Amino acid sequence: MHNQAIKDIVIVGGGTAGWMTAAALSTVLNGRYNIRLVESDEIGIVGVGEATIPMIQRFNRVVGIDENEFMRETMGSFKLGIEFVNWGRLGERYMHGFGRLGQDLATVRFEQYWQKMRLAGKAAPLEEYSITRMAARANRFMPPRFDVPNSPLGDITYAYHFDASLYAKYLRKLSEARGVTRIEGKITRVTRREPDGHVDAVELENGARVEGELFIDCSGFRGLLIEQALETGYEDWTHWLPADRALAVPSESAPGITPYTRATAHRSGWQWRIPLQHRTGNGHVYCSRFISDDEAAATLLANLDGKALAEPRLIQFQTGMRKLAWNRNVVAVGLSSGFLEPLESTSIHLIQSTIQRLIDFFPDRGWSAVDRDEFNRQTRFDYERIRDFIILHYHLNQRTDSPYWLECANMAIPDTLRQKMDMYRTHGRVVRVDNELFSEVGWVQVFEGQNMPVEGYHPLVDTQSEEDIAEYLDGVRGVIAKCVGVMPSHDEYIAKHCAARKM
Repeated sequence: MHNQAIKDIVIVGGGTAGWMTAAALSTVLNGRYNIRLVESDEIGIVGVGEATIPMIQRFNRVVGIDENEFMRETMGSFKLGIEFVNWGRLGERYMHGFGRLGQDLATVRFEQYWQKMRLAGKAAPLEEYSITRMAARANRFMPPRFDVPNSPLGDITYAYHFDASLYAKYLRKLSEARGVTRIEGKITRVTRREPDGHVDAVELENGARVEGELFIDCSGFRGLLIEQALETGYEDWTHWLPADRALAVPSESAPGITPYTRATAHRSGWQWRIPLQHRTGNGHVYCSRFISDDEAAATLLANLDGKALAEPRLIQFQTGMRKLAWNRNVVAVGLSSGFLEPLESTSIHLIQSTIQRLIDFFPDRGWSAVDRDEFNRQTRFDYERIRDFIILHYHLNQRTDSPYWLECANMAIPDTLRQKMDMYRTHGRVVRVDNELFSEVGWVQVFEGQNMPVEGYHPLVDTQSEEDIAEYLDGVRGVIAKCVGVMPSHDEYIAKHCAARKM
């Protein structure tokens, strides 16, 4: 049965996950497969994933999206990083910026030289050696300039903020133009075949039956196929990430569109702020053991930049992941495969990485168990490593103002995270394992932003004199400041290249 191609692909559910899947598969499969997407206008979508990380650029390029058109159609803005407020101690803030830190020198990483000078009290704050972080602070933006050799302007790395519902509509239009058939209807029954238990069809409220060979579950938290039909099981991580609810609300835009997301820690959770061209997206992620829904809503509404445009919408969730993302002939994409809170804007990236993994291990009618097992291993690795990075933000706090933060600081953590913390504590080292999502630079910024104690630095830093290192750091800092000075403001760049039509 190997190398006998499947022909019928059924995507269950629309939204960002469903239409990203449809857009990608209709592009790479080149019209050789029958792709149908079943969704119901009656079923709402979560629709709060409006901030992304830089890998989204690769997805957009693969499916042939023009950046300026995409930004206009989705009311988008650009993102250079995430500002964290009150995560170490009350009143503190730091930026997790995209891209590199400093410039290379000799044999060890830039941040090791900075670490030596910081311990000696002779270094500027870490963000002053990052062009994306300094540009974000100045509300400036431009794409990287590769025509200026050895310039920090070539190091500008960015992502997007956009309206997720508009992105789904944009991708739907693109997908349908490439042959994807959308079927409107509410699924009332899932049928399975004997003897292997594969899903063979979904039946709709109107009596229609949609048969397929490969089913992709984009039905959200319900997991209509992966869980309700196949009973795959779910691994609960709330003992590490206790937040279980979010309230989301749009508000009027504040003057000036900031080129970064903001995550502000409150007494029992945190609040996101995502600036778009037509509004600001806001939400309060919290733990219901420590605060009521009414109190959480009051906290959210009291911390908006502008007037709320709707009533806060409650979303309940359980942090964790499906025990198998690929079970029999069903692949779960998006919220049906698991949930990690959007603290580091990884929700849409996890959709993208699952789609890419499906393409890498695309099945034929032989349904190779080896391929499926490797797909599931890689998916678990992705989720677990992102989970550890998010736990770090909570665990590495020094707040004493609420039971919630004290519990987070004192909780047991995964061994994989403990190893990362121990390694950084001794010599400021970060080891990136098997191309995990967050690079050394990301870990360093959170460790330093939240006051991780460091005992030393890489011994080979001392092959350079302190005077040479100081001159080197000052030079990097000065060049970055000059580069930021020539960049246009974020508002100016949007107005010139990708301003959306007024709504």
